[in-house]
Amino acid sequence: MLLISRKNDYFPSYHLDMQRFLFGREFRAEELPFPDKVVKEHVKNGYVAVRPGIESLNDNIFDLLSGRKKWLCARCGNRDQEAFATCACSHCRKKCVYCRHCLTMGIVRSCTNLVTWIGPEPESWTCSTHNDVQLCTWDGRLSDDQNAAAAALDQALTARESFLIWAVTGAGKTEIMYQAIEHQLKKGKHVVLATPRTDVVRELLPRMRAAFPSVPISGLYAGSDDVRADAPLVLSTAHQLIRYSKCFDCVFIDEVDAFPFHFDPMLEFAVRKAAKPGAPFAYLSATPPAALRSAYLSGSLSGVKLSRRYHGHPLPVPRFHWIGGWLRAIQKGQLPVPLRVWLTEKMEQKRQVFVFVPSVTLSRDLTEILQREAFDRTVGVHAEDPHRHTKVADFRNGKINILVTTTILERGVTVPGVEVCVVGADDPVFDECALVQISGRVGRSAEYPAGDLVFFHNGKTLAMVRALGQIKQMNKEGAL
Repeated sequence: MLLISRKNDYFPSYHLDMQRFLFGREFRAEELPFPDKVVKEHVKNGYVAVRPGIESLNDNIFDLLSGRKKWLCARCGNRDQEAFATCACSHCRKKCVYCRHCLTMGIVRSCTNLVTWIGPEPESWTCSTHNDVQLCTWDGRLSDDQNAAAAALDQALTARESFLIWAVTGAGKTEIMYQAIEHQLKKGKHVVLATPRTDVVRELLPRMRAAFPSVPISGLYAGSDDVRADAPLVLSTAHQLIRYSKCFDCVFIDEVDAFPFHFDPMLEFAVRKAAKPGAPFAYLSATPPAALRSAYLSGSLSGVKLSRRYHGHPLPVPRFHWIGGWLRAIQKGQLPVPLRVWLTEKMEQKRQVFVFVPSVTLSRDLTEILQREAFDRTVGVHAEDPHRHTKVADFRNGKINILVTTTILERGVTVPGVEVCVVGADDPVFDECALVQISGRVGRSAEYPAGDLVFFHNGKTLAMVRALGQIKQMNKEGAL
């Protein structure tokens, strides 16, 4: 008879492997690499919990009498009934309801079981018994403002209180986190830094590994194979956290205002599901959403506001430049004259340039025009580009002069000395937050604290005016 006792006297290798594999994460039963009978014995002995992937919400008499079915996806939290569908299920041979909202993470049907670990935590990497060990070896220096913010953040998280860092782009938010992360790790805590986009994870991962060389770190994003079950520090897109459940003692959310996190309730559900009950949250943003701003300003959420960059120089201020019918010109295969003049000047000055456009189609069209017009070493990137990470790396290494991009690179990418223009800043896709973040690509390094920043437009928008006002206001506060 197969038996796995609470003392792990039988099949210890299966037990330890399952513990490491499942702890803090939630999988569909069919994804588990263990025999069914082993899983069932772990359930029987209280180590593993199983729950339905799709739950019924028909909990009142009116729904039952009307015959209307309402569903909840237990994995992603989806309650939008339009995002559920039915299929002839090859697994249970019945008609199954499934969730379309998280379909890219593997189908969850009404016959799907979700499995997670509820037994003791595995013995993992920890420095909790070696408090004198220095985990963070970053040898940079923080400014007085950064030091004060780092200390306040660390104090709040230690007290298990959530905290907001409202800091201008280029204020050094990543370095401000190091002290708090180190102290959490020394206490044996599991820490996650959640970001909205793959590009941000890829940007932060080498920096974190350089700062914490002795700490196992996982980097999770679509297509990543960098998964370590014993990693106490995880960098992840919010999407990937759908696979976690009650795992992390402390949660950092970088760029909490960014698309898609701010616009997709599933991602907020995923991040909160991944946190242990009572875990504190650290929110980091240059443009926090209204709810967080209100909570901070009313005093219900602790936090700090940093109006100056780490090098002390003011934020570059965008200038507005009328470009006329830019959209029609590009669609006709023509390069708008003001853009041609500006790019020619930058190439003569041997500057690297970000050219932001509103859509993937315009990115492709404008890139083709610039290449045809002999603007050397010009490439385009967008979210659907399978080579975008290589292109961004080449741009960062100086192999590319002009990078035409959508808002996919509005944040999370730092290139010293880069200058920026926004073609069609009057397009609705460029809201106030996007324009502020795009502006923040300029002047981020102490060696190049300034730079040209142009909003090419065919009519000023309220978003443009507000972005300009926000940047000027931060510079005013930073000068005090």
